[in-house]
Amino acid sequence: MELMVLLNALVTRLLFVLHSLIGVWRVTAVKKEPKYWLLALLNLLLCLETGLTLKFKQGRGYKWFSPAIFLYLICIVPSLWLLEIHHGTQYCGNEPGAVQVNVSNQDFNQSRDSSHGSEGTDHHIIQTAKVFVNQLSTICETVWTLALHQTFLLLLVVGRWLLPIGVEITRDQLSQLLLMFVGTAADILEFASETLDIEDVRKNYALINAILAVWTWSMLQFPLDLAVQHIGCKRSASARRIPSLLLCRYSAELWNIGVSLFIQDGPFFIVRSILMGHFRIFNQMLVFFTAKNILVVTLQLYRLAVITLDFRATVLQRSRKGEVCCCPCEPYEAHTHATGHQENEIKEFVAFPPKEESQAPSEDH
Repeated sequence: MELMVLLNALVTRLLFVLHSLIGVWRVTAVKKEPKYWLLALLNLLLCLETGLTLKFKQGRGYKWFSPAIFLYLICIVPSLWLLEIHHGTQYCGNEPGAVQVNVSNQDFNQSRDSSHGSEGTDHHIIQTAKVFVNQLSTICETVWTLALHQTFLLLLVVGRWLLPIGVEITRDQLSQLLLMFVGTAADILEFASETLDIEDVRKNYALINAILAVWTWSMLQFPLDLAVQHIGCKRSASARRIPSLLLCRYSAELWNIGVSLFIQDGPFFIVRSILMGHFRIFNQMLVFFTAKNILVVTLQLYRLAVITLDFRATVLQRSRKGEVCCCPCEPYEAHTHATGHQENEIKEFVAFPPKEESQAPSEDH
């Protein structure tokens, strides 16, 4: 089992490094300046993290945070920024690209025939590799950039799956996290590709930078595992304040709401609203996804209100019985009484109790 953990840790990080190097290669090919190979030095951070993880954690992950995913973002995001900003990614004709691919295929067939007649199998493999690389170089820049975006998001999900999990996260929680990441990655890819493909956006350098900044900001949710983990609660509940109890009981739900409002759907809605309201850019997909962001934000706010009212009703019920509200991750202490300071907090928190007390949710003790 330890061998599999070590193998998964090394293979996943190797995939991250290879994909990052492909991105640096494309930047160097587009810019035609060898100095951009210096971006490959960012992978030294990932190599250092690999050594430290193998030494101190035996290849396993950390609680709440994945340094490998975070450093992979640092390695690949600068290359994607440069590719999106470069003017060569703005236009791409289909006909020239198709001609180049056909020529490459013809060269591939010729090299295969010549290698069979002259120098044998070794020469054939070398010629095949050269033709394959040349064929990749003829692919349109917009296709390359979109492919890097797609493989980047897919590798984030697959890499998080392959990375060994720590003792703090279960496989059930990991499966839930991966399902969330798949939906999140699809939304982020749609946001980047749909907005940056608009011709009027491509003419505005500042707008491109703003969209890429929001896109980068949305990526910061991938290294964190808070969406499926609850914060640990101590038994000294009598010393806890009302906000701490609320965070303790609904930490995962509150994190998901916060991500949607402040990291993903909220910023996406602001950007799309600016495109339509200020820059007068309209198309069918932009309007649809703006409406979708509005709906998600509204539902998240509704969910937050439901959580708050449910928690307030629970605190009210227990305060009347002289008990302290605990989070579900710890056993409920039925004979613990609230202190005077906490009673004041409870009274302030439930200053406006529900109209019908009989509808307040009850709990079995």
